[in-house]
Amino acid sequence: MPGLTAKVFRTYNASITLDNILNKETKEGDVSEKLVVYQHANKEVAIICNHQRTVSKSHGAQMSKLMEKIGGLQGTLKELKTDLDRARKGKPPLEDADGKRKRNLTPEALEKKIAKTTEKMEKMEADMRTKEDLKTVALGTSKTNYLDPRITVAWCKRHEVPLEKIFNKSLLEKFAWAMDVDFDFRF
Repeated sequence: MPGLTAKVFRTYNASITLDNILNKETKEGDVSEKLVVYQHANKEVAIICNHQRTVSKSHGAQMSKLMEKIGGLQGTLKELKTDLDRARKGKPPLEDADGKRKRNLTPEALEKKIAKTTEKMEKMEADMRTKEDLKTVALGTSKTNYLDPRITVAWCKRHEVPLEKIFNKSLLEKFAWAMDVDFDFRF
């Protein structure tokens, strides 16, 4: 093609890759699962464009903090399961770690708490995997400079993902021209 520049080629290649991955891999689920798919697609684009970064100095501390929180949730989950067993047998719950008496909850309430705690723990584990996976890839460069924002806007509309989860305030202003795109837009 006459007049084809490297920038135009990189932009096309990045945008078509993002569009293909998003349309192939996005499944039904909650917003956080869809965001993981978007981050994975953006990572693939960043790898194609060779957008690398060094691992931040605080990465290790952040990972250990997340591990600590997950460990705490596992302890809480274990306590809740013990309390559930006791509640089903009609016994009062054991005292907590501080020696204080716990509230006597119904088995149904304890099951809800267990489900919420498990869900929270799974989300933290997924966040930790994503953080580890993306530690050497600069996602912002491709999102800001190489990806057609209409792809992201249409994908967000199609899958009911809030745009604020992907674009920060300044990018929303920068890409205001792309916000009117139809939900069925394909690159």
